[in-house]
Amino acid sequence: MKILLVEDDHRISSVIKKGLEQEGFLVDVAFNGESGLDMALSDGYDVLVLDLMLPLLDGMTVCRQLREKKNQTPILMLTAKSEVSDKVAGLTIGADDYLAKPFAFEELLARIKALSRRGRSQKTQVLTIDNLVLNTTTFEVNRAGMPIELSKKEFLLLEFLLKNKHRTVSKKTIITKVWEFDTDVLPNTVEVYIGYLRNKIDKPFKKSKMLIKTVRGFGYKISDK
Repeated sequence: MKILLVEDDHRISSVIKKGLEQEGFLVDVAFNGESGLDMALSDGYDVLVLDLMLPLLDGMTVCRQLREKKNQTPILMLTAKSEVSDKVAGLTIGADDYLAKPFAFEELLARIKALSRRGRSQKTQVLTIDNLVLNTTTFEVNRAGMPIELSKKEFLLLEFLLKNKHRTVSKKTIITKVWEFDTDVLPNTVEVYIGYLRNKIDKPFKKSKMLIKTVRGFGYKISDK
């Protein structure tokens, strides 16, 4: 499960990130509202943990803009404020839950897990382009109705490309999102796995469009244009 934590206090964010990673979550961190909004819109997160008091854009504004853009990622609002009016305001603009500081990590963890279950039941879990279909719930991939067997990394790479379809993503970005800066990743690892995907989703389908494209000097993208 992938979580975006938007918290400007570096000490608090470090503690939360470390604790969640020890529980097996993938955690990205933004330290201001603007970068948090950009990250939330550009990547598929299961839960957004959003502090209320943030530089550049406050948590309320981030939450409101996400909902206006039809982003339905479950949002857990964190704040030092605990007044009922603040909770009502956050929930009214689209936050799903509210947790006042200070809080026990166990309570934060329980609420994140609850929100992730709610989010999985609500949001569409199927990514498509042309006649290629990927289901993030069942981990099934098929093209033109034919099932395609992928390894875990191949699946994650294809999922990331589909979530960014028609957009060029660099090798560095792919490693960050798919391999999480794994120290065992070699410089040509992305090229190798792109080759694996081409051999499975493009080359066997001669009558269909070639979807995975190399943008020389920049990276890769999946596109049917």
